Amino acid sequence: MEKHHKFSIWYVLLAIWFVLIIQNYLVSAFAIKTIPYSEFLKLRKENKVIEVAIGANQIQGKIKDGEGPKPKETLFKTVRVDPDTSKLLEQYNVDFKGEIESNFLPTLLSWILPVFIFFGLWYFLMKRMTGQQPGFMTLGKNKAKIYMQEDLDVRFEDVAGVDEAKQELMEVVEFLKEPGKFTELGGKIPRGILLVGAPGTGKTMLAKAVAGESGVPFFSMSGSEFVEMFVGLGAARVRDLFEQAKQKAPCIIFIDELDALGKARGFGTVGGHDEREQTLNQLLVEMDGFDPNIGVILLAATNRPEILDPALLRPGRFDRNILVDRPDKKGREEILKVHLKDIKVEEDIDIEALAGMTSGMVGADLANLINEAALLAVRRNKKKVGMPEFEEAVERVVAGLEKKNRLINPREREIVAYHEMGHAIVAISLPGTDPVQKISIIPRGIAALGYTMQTPTEDRFLMSTSELLNRIATLLGCRAAEEIVFEDISTGAHNDLARATDIARSMIKEYGMSAKVGLVYFAREKRNQFLNIPMEGAVEYSEATAELIDSEVRDIINQQYAKALEILKQNWEVLNKGAWLLLEKEKIDGTELKALMGEASSQSAEGRKKGA
Repeated sequence: MEKHHKFSIWYVLLAIWFVLIIQNYLVSAFAIKTIPYSEFLKLRKENKVIEVAIGANQIQGKIKDGEGPKPKETLFKTVRVDPDTSKLLEQYNVDFKGEIESNFLPTLLSWILPVFIFFGLWYFLMKRMTGQQPGFMTLGKNKAKIYMQEDLDVRFEDVAGVDEAKQELMEVVEFLKEPGKFTELGGKIPRGILLVGAPGTGKTMLAKAVAGESGVPFFSMSGSEFVEMFVGLGAARVRDLFEQAKQKAPCIIFIDELDALGKARGFGTVGGHDEREQTLNQLLVEMDGFDPNIGVILLAATNRPEILDPALLRPGRFDRNILVDRPDKKGREEILKVHLKDIKVEEDIDIEALAGMTSGMVGADLANLINEAALLAVRRNKKKVGMPEFEEAVERVVAGLEKKNRLINPREREIVAYHEMGHAIVAISLPGTDPVQKISIIPRGIAALGYTMQTPTEDRFLMSTSELLNRIATLLGCRAAEEIVFEDISTGAHNDLARATDIARSMIKEYGMSAKVGLVYFAREKRNQFLNIPMEGAVEYSEATAELIDSEVRDIINQQYAKALEILKQNWEVLNKGAWLLLEKEKIDGTELKALMGEASSQSAEGRKKGA
């Protein structure tokens, strides 16, 4: 992994401090001690003068500083007073010279050397910075990461749950391995292949698997890396990318998050021709200009295909769109098997049951789930990961982190217990609802004081009117339980009310499930295909229609609330027993709730027999 170093002012301060230390050391090392002439005579008599250099007005030399066999030598200088000094020096056998030695070298070292060190350090830091941020001459160069054949260890067997997408991409692998097989018949491989799907479904891994299987270089770049502040840089990078790709052909160019670059021109911009549009224009030109038979394949990925420029999607550019969809139950089983290869698990792991508990999750979610389970096993000092850890990990991913230390007063705990039992009893009493797996009053996530976990038995792609109505009744069971038991209501049902209202409004405006409103689509706004983000494009309708829609939504909510009230009144004993059991254990599973329901039904049947 490449390490990035950031420039800091502390580097400059450290360099200055280092220079001052060196200068101080050099000055102290070559410092010349100035002494009086009388002291010089005294030292001379004590035989402490080693050598001198005599000038016209100054004497300079070395003296012994200290006692012992190897005393320290110190430079000295003094003003010359006695003209007969030379005779005196000869008398005491002291070496002397007839000129003063120059101190140019110490002065040079004390000033010039630190300057060289400072500039050397500055040059090193600037070189490191330019290694991270390209200079002026490299602004137009592309920033693509190039993976050679030996760097790619991803194969199709490492990508599970997307069999249809893999089958489509096998043609690309065959073309890169044996291009003559296609050119003999005059066929042409698609110039560009667009992978579309929800985030985390494995689009990037699929692209790497294509390169890994075919054994060709892989250019990887994000769409946002083309767009820069300076006009023309993005277009220059596109040109440079395709030029490098042609030199290394056969190869694969992969552009992740293509919507950052390929958004429809004029979409959401005030001006008509900005830097992003120039970059997109250059990409369109390059895709038209290169011959696919040279072995350059352009792959791109996006989760927002509806905002791409139509010119990108026409034949001759991105000819083929491949959907990388959310995996079904079988696909989730395969993904779990791939990720479980590196995890030590117990023998009784039920992968099929685990796949059933993770409906709607994509590959990234499943990888995170397995990692969470492994971390839980380590925290519990276990040698292998078991099914309890996987179930706990599912709850953690779906509902959030458990907060056992959050203090809730007894009154609120009781309200939460009846709240969750209301959900569970209505859900288990109505046909077509997902089975109740677990009920908990332990706070989780940001605001959830408890939760009722329902696990679907199979993947569903269509829902009937009765199933939607039963789902609304299940959501409203919490408010109904509070009203029956406490004859008062709390704010705990705000999220359930929002979800119930959304389902009812969708039934009226999108699914045509209202006899009064009719089979008309009245959705106020379109939504992103994979991200579920509201988009522009409101459908207009009259105020009278809006009033009718609101009236129908209210009727649906009221009817299902009355149904929930009726169910809970009939199961009053189960509601009480379940709530107190929940307060005692904090968690109960679906089998315990079914046992309570079965016990209550048998008692009521006995009562009816006795009454008869």
